[in-house]
Amino acid sequence: MADLSLDPTQLDRYSRHIIMDEIGPEGQRALLDSRVLVVGAGGLGSPIIQYLAAAGVGTLGIADDDVVERSNLQRQIVHGDADVGEPKVDSAARYVERINPDVTVERHEIRVEPGNVEELIGGYDVVVDGSDNFRTRYLVNDACTLSGTPFSHGAIYKFEGQAITFPDDDGPCYRCLFPEAPPEEAVADCATTGVLGVLPGTVGCIQATEAMKLVLGFGEPLSGRLLVYDASDMTFDEVPVRKNPDCPVCGEDPIDSISEVEYASEGCRVSAD
Repeated sequence: MADLSLDPTQLDRYSRHIIMDEIGPEGQRALLDSRVLVVGAGGLGSPIIQYLAAAGVGTLGIADDDVVERSNLQRQIVHGDADVGEPKVDSAARYVERINPDVTVERHEIRVEPGNVEELIGGYDVVVDGSDNFRTRYLVNDACTLSGTPFSHGAIYKFEGQAITFPDDDGPCYRCLFPEAPPEEAVADCATTGVLGVLPGTVGCIQATEAMKLVLGFGEPLSGRLLVYDASDMTFDEVPVRKNPDCPVCGEDPIDSISEVEYASEGCRVSAD
């Protein structure tokens, strides 16, 4: 029996979800009622935004303070040549509007900072981190972990990508995996080293899958498992990640607030006091 809260157009649009026992009309309704924040509308953010919008995530927040550059177009596929010079949040929002009128886009044209990250994630059920720098990754981790907001992390480099999920449970957090960020000069970005254009599509799709699983409450998330993908030889490996009892954010004696963290671009260290 069809769920009367889905109109005929929605029953048609999401029919391949609705006929699945694991999703059904109730699961599709949960997607339509969900609020998911995507941090970054670039290489990883593009496939995340595409598939979450197509799947019917009802409210999609997009946070990015950058503008579209022509060099982005090789991999950031929610943007086109006509969008060069436009804010990425605006270009991404137009893309979503074209593919699914059910989705409301909340645009956050901001750089994620200690002073705004808690308010930013506060209204969302799930956060998907597609950022391209360690400072933002630690900010997202710390704010999500302290508030109990589940999130998915992804990163890419040349031919390699990684993904891991941190659900709202007693598992590890990003700081258990990487206690401190490396020095800024030790990490090259894609403008220096390049990146295979299709790579973020694979990793971003994994992150979108994890976000949907968190909303729907089915399957096993990548909790405590870092999935490492190498496009050059088409291999996937899993690296176990254990909770660090001394982790200052999720350990036995966690900090109370992100105000206790020094978010220098090269460090993101928790203050000694």
